[in-house]
This record gives sequence, C-alpha cells and structure tokens, in this order.
Amino acid sequence: MPKPIAKIGVNGYGVIGKRVADAITLQDDMKLVGISDIIADYRIKTAIEKGYLVFASAPEKIAEMKRSGVEVAGSLEDLLKKVDLIIDCTPAGIGAKNKPLYEKAGVKAIFQGGEKHAIVQASFVAQCNYEEALGKQFVRVVSCNTTGICRSVGAIHKKYGVKKVRIVLVRRSGDPWESKAGPINAIVPEVHIPSHQGPDAQTVLHDLNIVTAACKVPTTISHAHFVMLEPRRKLSREDLIKAFTDAPRIRLFKAADGFDGTQAIIEYHRDIGRPRSDVWELPIWEESIATTSDEAYWIMQVHQEAIVVPENVDAVRAMLELETSPNKSIAKTNHALGLVK
Repeated sequence: MPKPIAKIGVNGYGVIGKRVADAITLQDDMKLVGISDIIADYRIKTAIEKGYLVFASAPEKIAEMKRSGVEVAGSLEDLLKKVDLIIDCTPAGIGAKNKPLYEKAGVKAIFQGGEKHAIVQASFVAQCNYEEALGKQFVRVVSCNTTGICRSVGAIHKKYGVKKVRIVLVRRSGDPWESKAGPINAIVPEVHIPSHQGPDAQTVLHDLNIVTAACKVPTTISHAHFVMLEPRRKLSREDLIKAFTDAPRIRLFKAADGFDGTQAIIEYHRDIGRPRSDVWELPIWEESIATTSDEAYWIMQVHQEAIVVPENVDAVRAMLELETSPNKSIAKTNHALGLVK
C-alpha cells in the first residue's frame, strides 16, 4: 500500500517561507501544492520560475499581481481547499489574523515564532517535544533564537538536568537582503530582562529555569549566544561534548580550523554548496565549551534565516501523524535536506 503524501501550502514567501517551500519539495511524504503572498516582485517571480503555483493571500491583490506579470492560480481560500496543512510564514502578527481563515477551512496550520504561544496548542522544537504536536491542529515553530536555545540547553537538560541557565544573546540587526534594517553604528540593548527568548523557551521546555538578556549589533548574517548553565550534577567538558555530539542538529566547529567568527561558518556552508549558504544545524565553538565545579559554558551561532526550516518539516509530520517517532522524522528530514553532523 503506497504511503500517503501530505498536501502542503505555504502562506508568505519571504525569508522563511521560500526556504520552507523548497524543503517541502525535497520530502518524499509531502507535496507542495502552492505558495501564497500579496506581492509581485522578483521573489514571487522566482517561485514561478521554480514551477510553484502562486496564490494571492488577499483577494484584492489578484488584479495587481496579474498586472505585474504574475500568473495567479487563485486566492488563499482556493489554496486552502487543496491542502491538508498550511505553513504560515507571514510577518509577525499576521498569522494570528489568518488563523480564523484556517479554522473556517478546517485546515491544520503551522505558525512561526513571531506569533504568540497563546494562539496554538503547542510550541515546537523537534528534538524536545515532538510528541506534544502529534495530531494537533495548530502548532507554532518557535523563533530562531529559541530553537537554538532549546536544541543546546535541551540536550543537557534531557541527559543531565539543568538547575538554571543564563544566556546573553548578541542579535543580528537585519537579514542580508534588507536595505532598511539597522542599527548601522550602535549596540542596541533589549532593556527588559528577561528578554523574550527566555519565556519563549519555557513554552517548549516547560520546567526550565532560564533568564536571557539580548542586544542588537550591526551584522546581518547570524546571532551569537553566550551560555552559562548550572547543571543538576557536576559535569566535565567531555560530558558536554558528548551530549552535543549525540543530539541531532548540533555541530561542533573549531576556531583552530579557521572558524574564528560567524562569517567563517557561513562561508563554509557556501563552500560545501548549501542552498543560500544556509546553516540548518546549531554551530557551537568547541573551544568555548568549559566547566567549573558547578557551571558549564559554551558559545553558539544561530543562523536566523535557516535554523527553523527543518523544524517546520518535522512539525508537518507530527501534526499529520505521518511519523510518530521524533528520531525517525528528524532523521528523514535531515537525510532529505542533506544535513550533516
């Protein structure tokens, strides 16, 4: 008996949406039915060049999109009639406004980290709480920074237990394609502590004692996190390295090999032929891993454009129950993407 193929739509074809759409096309248990947006610039025209059907997220935009040379297959409502699940990759706050439309259509939906946890039944990181998303109608893949926190801290928490963790996040100011993001010449602190990433991590790791502080700096290619963690028992540096090595989607990089900053890790992924130089893994600098009698430390990089892409794929499998085992889904996604350890 042939395995079922899940019919998937992507609403919002921006930084995350275009990557998620491409990732869906690589899975043998999913089919991308189409993408939806309200614009008609080069990004949407590129989708057409790839053979993706384009729908209009707002019906009033159809005529404007057609005038701009975009062949529109219909409205978002038309797309919803054709899919089992929609992945909403629209800007923060828009997904919540779209939710009633998905409810009316009786379609399952994945939202991104810019939406509030309150609008979904589970917030999601595959290696941490895959089971919570099984069969759910509405799930939220948490933000890039929260995904990085949950992958790394979750690996320690699962294996050894965590008393508390404190993290300083150095955040990028914008994405590489943007022309209006900033700051240009400033370090901008997020003046409220905890920053929002700590409480967000608790939507996935519910019992985690975490406080985060964050700032924005003039770079576009990645975030960096400085982690200070108190485990439930004394750990050696080797214990941490083993936990990270055993966990999925975490990869150790050595500064001694020339990985002296975020730019080098991005360049490496460009050199090995990654689409858009995407880093789906969570890089941790091996030399930064250290312990004292009661604490553990490491420094990691979060590629904001890419890290959540495999999580969206796994969320599809969990929600549609294409695969009930997190390890099997993660392995399947990793193999399809060509993700390395």
